[in-house]
Amino acid sequence: MTSSSPDYELFRAFLEKTCGIVLGANKQYLVSSRLSRLMEQEGIKSLGELVQRIQGFAGGALRERVVDAMTTNETLWFRDTYPFEVLKSRILPEMLKANPGQRLRIWSAACSSGQEPYSLSMAIDEFERSNLGQLRGGAQIVATDLSGSMLAQARTGEYDNLAMGRGLSPERQQRYFEPKTPGRWALKPAIRSRVEFRALNLLDSYSLLGKFDMIFCRNVLIYFSVEAKRDILLRMHAALKPGGYLFLGASEALNGLPEHYQMVQCNPGIIYQAK
Repeated sequence: MTSSSPDYELFRAFLEKTCGIVLGANKQYLVSSRLSRLMEQEGIKSLGELVQRIQGFAGGALRERVVDAMTTNETLWFRDTYPFEVLKSRILPEMLKANPGQRLRIWSAACSSGQEPYSLSMAIDEFERSNLGQLRGGAQIVATDLSGSMLAQARTGEYDNLAMGRGLSPERQQRYFEPKTPGRWALKPAIRSRVEFRALNLLDSYSLLGKFDMIFCRNVLIYFSVEAKRDILLRMHAALKPGGYLFLGASEALNGLPEHYQMVQCNPGIIYQAK
């Protein structure tokens, strides 16, 4: 694959406009590693030719494959641990005390292959086991992602041994999964049924998603420009119920927007509450 500087700049502009991902000026190697196989399959010789193809009238399917390839899908079970413990020990008791019997709604944004929303579902099950009868209204988890292939994989609720070994304790594996085929495991229906997967580009409208008690948007915003990040955070605030919570990644911080969010120290970790 060849990638002259003008070609790379065209591709950078396409990617940011399409899905908000901002590539650095020196990330040609990353683009090459992720797109070389696809371009070889399609007989495309340069990034410039690729951009021409995906911007053409018939480029929709190719465009989706390119975005799929460029989207970072790093994920694991119960990532960073503390958000799920905070959910069980603090947020759920607080919300259910204020509104007994309510149905909780949680949004897992950029859910990749499903580990985060399914981890949330398991955490909710663990809370229910320890607090019988408190979550009478139940809980719905809406999980969204830009990648059609990731969503298709997530909806199966099936994972191989390698994926299972990334953050999932033997106790949780035994309780919440059953063997499917040699080397593959399937989530039990009670955990899967709490999660609904939908396709969503974070640059698009959230109005059809409804209102949420909590939003998990973790390890995602680091890939967006400052302007896009601010826009996303403002629209997520509008999607949160008053007093709802926003969970960001451990390495992410919400700088600014003090009129919309207040920081909540959890020891460990920080979350943000909508004003």
